[in-house]
Amino acid sequence: MEKHRAGFVNIIGKPNVGKSTLMNALVGEKVSIITSKAQTTRHRIMGIVNAEDFQIVYSDTPGIMTPGYKLHEKMMEFVKTALIDADIILFVTDITDPEPADEALLKRINSAKVPVLLLVNKIDLSEQGKLEQKVQEWAKLTPAAEIILVSALEKFNLSYVFDKIVSLLPLSPPYYDKDELTDKTQRFFVSEIIREKVLLIYDKEIPYSVEIAIESFKEESHITKISAVILVERDSQKGILIGHQGKNLKRLGTDARKDIEAFLNKKVFLELFVKVDKDWRNNEGKLKHFGYN
Repeated sequence: MEKHRAGFVNIIGKPNVGKSTLMNALVGEKVSIITSKAQTTRHRIMGIVNAEDFQIVYSDTPGIMTPGYKLHEKMMEFVKTALIDADIILFVTDITDPEPADEALLKRINSAKVPVLLLVNKIDLSEQGKLEQKVQEWAKLTPAAEIILVSALEKFNLSYVFDKIVSLLPLSPPYYDKDELTDKTQRFFVSEIIREKVLLIYDKEIPYSVEIAIESFKEESHITKISAVILVERDSQKGILIGHQGKNLKRLGTDARKDIEAFLNKKVFLELFVKVDKDWRNNEGKLKHFGYN
């Protein structure tokens, strides 16, 4: 048998360029949350693709931004780590973004000691002339990177990206068991499903002020009983989340329960509570408890 290849393929870029859509398409499973809102991904989430002779460990990271809270600082730490421990960097940009990456990031990309694939995403939203112009712009900014035009949504050119990644993987034994899909637990994905519904149902500042804590997760023979707390920062946000006569929370619970049942392939009883915790986004201890470390 040919020698085994394995490596960490880390996906970085600004918010909303399509990193999570890309990762899910490459992994073939829904591992990362996707919504049209920025800051959807908060953690570094791994998705693992296995074959007999290779293992790709993809890593989706939060969108690069200027921190406004300790939470954001922790999120940016995940990005820094992803730049350091990558075997291959997938730097995702977006055809509709007028601003290229900031200088500090470009410097790090250009001084990377590993292969960089610069993926210009959402090309389905552009015409040929603009694409050529963008490629020329990026070629000047990142001379060492290979620039590839893709549409993660339409899965355009992703098989080329996949084959390219496999060819660039270093020779190595696998890092994880071959039947593993991700490094995250079921509890983590359940909390992400609930958070995704908050992002989809509520607007303005609500989704960014929310964190989900799974209080209990009991698997019985025919049903899994889950109790989760939705943390918010203000009483007014609690009121909006619950809604008149509990209508909003009921909708959130129903939508989340259906997706959790599909994910666990089992009947689910989901209980949701809303609590106010005024400063969780700036509290070191609480951020650590939620896995931001």
